[in-house]
Amino acid sequence: MLALRTALGRCLAGPARGAAAVLRSARGSEAAACSPFIQAARCYARPVRRKRKDIPSHLDDLPPTMLKKDYADVPIVNSVDDVVRRLLSLEMASQKEKVKIKIQQLVEKVRRSPNDNGSFEVQVAVLTAKIRTYEEHLQRHPKDKSNRRHMLMAVDRRKKLLTYLRRVRYDTFKSTCEQLNIQYSLPPPYSRRITKRGLVKKAFCLKVFQEARKLKAAERLKKRREWQERARAAREEKQAQSEGTPV
Repeated sequence: MLALRTALGRCLAGPARGAAAVLRSARGSEAAACSPFIQAARCYARPVRRKRKDIPSHLDDLPPTMLKKDYADVPIVNSVDDVVRRLLSLEMASQKEKVKIKIQQLVEKVRRSPNDNGSFEVQVAVLTAKIRTYEEHLQRHPKDKSNRRHMLMAVDRRKKLLTYLRRVRYDTFKSTCEQLNIQYSLPPPYSRRITKRGLVKKAFCLKVFQEARKLKAAERLKKRREWQERARAAREEKQAQSEGTPV
């Protein structure tokens, strides 16, 4: 009976002893984590943060005291408090509002008249401001695929407009590139590497074309003679009508 009680007590005390051992091990790990050696190792393994490079922006020439686009033409702005004027200036403006001001400045350089808002020069100016904004963003975030796609689309569109201006109005094209500081490069001429397979294919195609032309020569000659006969008959009929003789 006594042996049975002793075995039962050991069984009941087992879980408690196990929990105590776990608690002691947890306390030991906390103490080890708080030890100076572990702290030094953690400080040593901390990742080094790289300093961001100062990327020049095409918006740096905008003075911070300039008013936003929506408040520039409001006459009451000149009589407001300095705090309110500071809130309405570019010092507190977002990137989007600064880009609007920049677009307006570039458009003013190349527009034909004060009411010109859709000519080719104005479209080139708008696309130039957007392209430069995309370029600055991609310098900071080179993995942004969406902005890269939009930038390439804008570059392609501007290139088409400049190509048309260069072909139709060269003086306007030249002045637009000078005013907007655009370096236009001519597209490379089309060239294909000459290969033996290409030469054989070209010779075969020429031979097939010549044979087909020989087969159709008789039919073309027949059609040409019919057309000449109809033209001769029409000429004779017109001549007979002009002379007044019955046909």
